[in-house]
Amino acid sequence: MKGNGAVFGRSLRGVAALALAAAVYGSPLFKQEAEAAEAATGVYLLGIRGPLAGITPPPGFYFENDFYHYSGALGGGRVFQSGGVVAANVRQDTNINLVTPLWVTPVEIFGGNLGFSVVVPFGEPTVSAAAVLYSPRIDRLVGGRVSDSTFNVGDPFVSAFVGWHSGNFHWSLNLSGNIPSGSYQVGQLSNVSLNRPAIDLTGALTYLDPAAGYELSVIPGVTFNFENPATRYISGNEFHVEWSATKFLTKEFTLGFVGFHYQQFTDDGGPGNRLGPFRGRVTALGGQLGYDFKVGQTPVTTRVKVLRDVEVQNRFAGTTLFVSVAFPLWVAHPKAAPEPRPLVAKN
Repeated sequence: MKGNGAVFGRSLRGVAALALAAAVYGSPLFKQEAEAAEAATGVYLLGIRGPLAGITPPPGFYFENDFYHYSGALGGGRVFQSGGVVAANVRQDTNINLVTPLWVTPVEIFGGNLGFSVVVPFGEPTVSAAAVLYSPRIDRLVGGRVSDSTFNVGDPFVSAFVGWHSGNFHWSLNLSGNIPSGSYQVGQLSNVSLNRPAIDLTGALTYLDPAAGYELSVIPGVTFNFENPATRYISGNEFHVEWSATKFLTKEFTLGFVGFHYQQFTDDGGPGNRLGPFRGRVTALGGQLGYDFKVGQTPVTTRVKVLRDVEVQNRFAGTTLFVSVAFPLWVAHPKAAPEPRPLVAKN
């Protein structure tokens, strides 16, 4: 964490540090409103899914890379807690890359294909605050402007899923877990890792009409969070839903409308929560442009999505950008249809 204000001397310890933090926190410049969920971020990355989300590809190995950028602010004297640090008037400009290998197996469960994936994020969030009201690092800045930007690796997000198809309808169920990577740093505002064990259950339904050239998708889910062992903060449980409506302009180009809604439905808690039982909510709307092409015989899908937060409570307000590329590494040959058995004449 890099700051340009006065830094506590090593002789300023314990009660004196807390007294100064309390004095700043109690200032009328800062409201008692806060960001819900630790770091105001869920383990499920809002907006990452959208067009054709319910379609499970044929058995094989696939690769997807998503570049994620978010620029947003928490102004008006509102308070934010991340890495054990409590800060006010916070802005973040986050650039994260997410690498996702995916395996669809030939194993069928109730007629649907079983698959597995793992998302590995890494990047450099830049977080700045007008004032730090509390820091677990005693020799860190308290009361002055601070900016923190650190490149680090996030928590793997491991998933198992099953996908089904029936005519123009395609749907899937996904069970995911967030596994702390060990890269989390207490006292640091810039963390890709959330260090928060969590379980997410998400479904996806897609209606695809190839003849008319359009698709509709909806992706609802719930996230159950557990305590961050480094900060003793327990984020509330969350509901999230994404949607898309896409038109195929040509075989290569698609244009569509995307959006998401997030609603925290239980309070934050834990002995490390210094801000109170706030709940977050946000709705975002935007559009997407897709381009499909081939490199040799390999099909490549690219997507650009931009979403703007339009209704926010106890969350950052800003703009999200996704740039995604996906392609198969190997696809199993389709099963050959069984040869018809010759009829045997009865005597």
